[in-house]
Amino acid sequence: MLMDGHSLAYRAFFALPAENFTTATGQPTNAIYGFASMLANTLRDEEPTHFAVAFDVSRKTWRSEEFTEYKANRSKTPDEFKGQVELIGELLDAMHTPRFAVDGFEADDVIATLATQAEAAGFEVLIVTGDRDSFQLVSENVTVLYPTKGVSELTRFTPEKVEEKYGLTPAQYPDFAALRGDPSDNLPGIPGVGEKTAAKWINQFGSFAELVERADEVKGKAGQNFRDHIEAVKLNRRLTEMVRDVELPKTVTDLEREAYDRTSIAMILDTLEIRNPSLRERLFAVDPGAEEADETPAEPGVELDGTVLGTGEVAPWLAEHGKAGGARLGMASVDTWELGTGSVTEVALAAAGGEAAWFDPSTLDEADEKAFATWLADAEKPKVLHNAKAVMRVFAEHGWSVEGITMDTALAAYLVKPGRRSFALDALSLEYLGRELAPAGAADGQLAFGTEEDDQAEADALMVQARAILDLGEAFGTRLGEVGAADLLTDIELPTSTLLARLERHGIAADRAHLESMEQMFAGAVQQAVKEAHASVGEEFNLGSPKQLQEVFFNKLDLPKTKKTKTGYTTDADALAWLATQTDHELPVIMLRHREQAKLRVTVEGLIKTIAADGRIHTTFNQTVAATGRLSSTDPNLQNIPVRTDEGRAIRRGFVVGEGYESLMTADYSQIELRVMAHLSEDEGLLEAFTSGEDLHTTVASQVFGVERDAVDAEMRRKIKAMSYGLAYGLSAFGLSGQLGIDPGEARGLMDTYFERFGGVRDYLRRAVDEARATGYTETMLGRRRYLPDLNSDNRQRREMAERMALNAPIQGTAADIVKIAMLNVDKALTEAKLTSRMLLQVHDEIVLEIAPGEAAAAEELVRREMAGAVTLRAPLDVSVGLGADWESAAH
Repeated sequence: MLMDGHSLAYRAFFALPAENFTTATGQPTNAIYGFASMLANTLRDEEPTHFAVAFDVSRKTWRSEEFTEYKANRSKTPDEFKGQVELIGELLDAMHTPRFAVDGFEADDVIATLATQAEAAGFEVLIVTGDRDSFQLVSENVTVLYPTKGVSELTRFTPEKVEEKYGLTPAQYPDFAALRGDPSDNLPGIPGVGEKTAAKWINQFGSFAELVERADEVKGKAGQNFRDHIEAVKLNRRLTEMVRDVELPKTVTDLEREAYDRTSIAMILDTLEIRNPSLRERLFAVDPGAEEADETPAEPGVELDGTVLGTGEVAPWLAEHGKAGGARLGMASVDTWELGTGSVTEVALAAAGGEAAWFDPSTLDEADEKAFATWLADAEKPKVLHNAKAVMRVFAEHGWSVEGITMDTALAAYLVKPGRRSFALDALSLEYLGRELAPAGAADGQLAFGTEEDDQAEADALMVQARAILDLGEAFGTRLGEVGAADLLTDIELPTSTLLARLERHGIAADRAHLESMEQMFAGAVQQAVKEAHASVGEEFNLGSPKQLQEVFFNKLDLPKTKKTKTGYTTDADALAWLATQTDHELPVIMLRHREQAKLRVTVEGLIKTIAADGRIHTTFNQTVAATGRLSSTDPNLQNIPVRTDEGRAIRRGFVVGEGYESLMTADYSQIELRVMAHLSEDEGLLEAFTSGEDLHTTVASQVFGVERDAVDAEMRRKIKAMSYGLAYGLSAFGLSGQLGIDPGEARGLMDTYFERFGGVRDYLRRAVDEARATGYTETMLGRRRYLPDLNSDNRQRREMAERMALNAPIQGTAADIVKIAMLNVDKALTEAKLTSRMLLQVHDEIVLEIAPGEAAAAEELVRREMAGAVTLRAPLDVSVGLGADWESAAH
């Protein structure tokens, strides 16, 4: 199988929206993701024994030398696409896939050469390309797989398929293409001669050469046009013929597929923040070395003496193995989580000596249950868990409190390598222990169970997990010390997981009637927008169909053309916003409103579906998703609710105070990332701007633009605000230009002017990258590290991504640490003050509490004190507090 890498990467780029495939630092990955997905699927479906990918080097080839206008009409390569091809090349190298790029030739010529060699050597050949000129290579042994829908659907062009579509043999295709011309390559056609006429002439005369020889026999105006343009068509014919004898460094027999470097592939995808498990599974599933990789043996010497405990046997086992101050026990469990009905169906425990036990909680007698509950709640009896928060949350359904957790292997893995794709137990066991979790190892003597394996597959599997958790705990104890993160786990992450488990159980009360009325309102707004759109055009069309939108915008209404894509002119949100400024027609504005209202409706529908039986919404907080240490939430994602729009504020009014409580309280940090940046940079000007008491962005704008404060207009303030936060997020000049809608040159000039005024910030950012390059990692104020090996990469794109991460991680990571410390301190203070008010949510830099009657004043004083005093910064932490009957009215 031979693949045209550039052609397919370009198609993937236009098939997937860049805004949905971008790293936290602004590196687009849509072409990489789309290419990798198509690659995995094609390798799976076709199962080639030999494989290579060819790329174009540049537009300067023998064709452009012969015809200077060759491909000259093609638009400039989008900036978002640049660099992605090189990263695709790195992925192919990790897959040990040969790739070719030859100066002076196109990928087509390389493919034609390899296909010709392969066919002569007796291979069946598949060519995957989006270039129709490749149809000339089709034969009984050569098939072209041509993308007909993005990169997700491939049509097989055999000799019969080529003849069916064009009425020609594959050998006649370049003759036909020469007559037809090719607008995409800027090869001129013959006026009045389309595909049907070109095919008719080739069939009539047999070949292009014969047609030229007998040109005078071609009748009518079309014949005269052919004779008038015959030299141009002869040139077309030379250019459309693929070269089949390019000198290459490898022959076909060198293209046999080899086992992947799975570690490198995982590292590349992790760096690019491509964490979709399905893509990784598909890529690894087509690894020629997959069978060997799947046969990783269990670690030699592991022995597991597993016992299934029946009624009355749990208490004695715990008495023997779960002693206070003794060795830690690893615990694994199987459960179903839903507030009020969740339950634990299986529990496994593993001791350091190799003993393990499994039991079904429903079979516990009174003594067993008391012994197990007492062991769980005893802080002096150390426990090792994986994803302890989920365990604590569901164990509470049985009335069990879990104390004494000394290690959470998921959190430990996150602190060791926060950018990794998966914190699943099986992946960690394989990587750190060299051990598969399936109990199949018992057959080769690596694992020895005390009971018949056939009868206890589930019990054995869970005991293996418990032992892996215990052993991972030992391994991570060492690794945490090596990366300086032991205190972070003990002092911040483990206590935070305990607190989050409670928050998830608390949930927040929801006003179902309010949310349902909002959903109806948004649904009505969507329908109204549809009616207005139809009325503005004078006909009905599908607002969700890009093809119909293109027809309406650019053909019927003849509006200005937007960015050209493979499927036509784009109608994405950026394009609609641009069109709204370029025309007086109301349709672009109506379309923007339609999409916004539809998105809001989906958001509200999602909230309504997650209201539990207790009338509250119980989100799930994630500690291991954001590499910077920030928390995120899912089911529902509360960070998705707009903060600054009227609709977003109306949605927040659906989150209300619950029964038995008086009000909601919100408390958040003002400009925490910028305060951290001022603290770390020690820039006197920025610190002064914070301590002046004036509006920060206005003060900074006055200094950057050299005007008095009262002369700073809204646009100046907007630019400086975006600039300041952009620096804290590691944003490049290109990323800033996209945010502000200005030229990259202007954005670079704005950054330079900013740095002239705030030299301390410039010096700090440079120093942060230099230090990270020297040590290999960045570090927050509290010692949270992020290792960035790509800071020394030869690949410019990966190096620049790592540099942006080096700027971003210490600032965002420190802010995340501060918020966690504040949460823990507030929660502790509420307990010590014996208040019944409680914390419910943490979203971005905001904490939401539910305030008991009569406790508002005490709670506010406590919250302000603990949040402001979480850490000491040179730009002091500023806390805003609000109180109200719902989330929005509690805003400040």
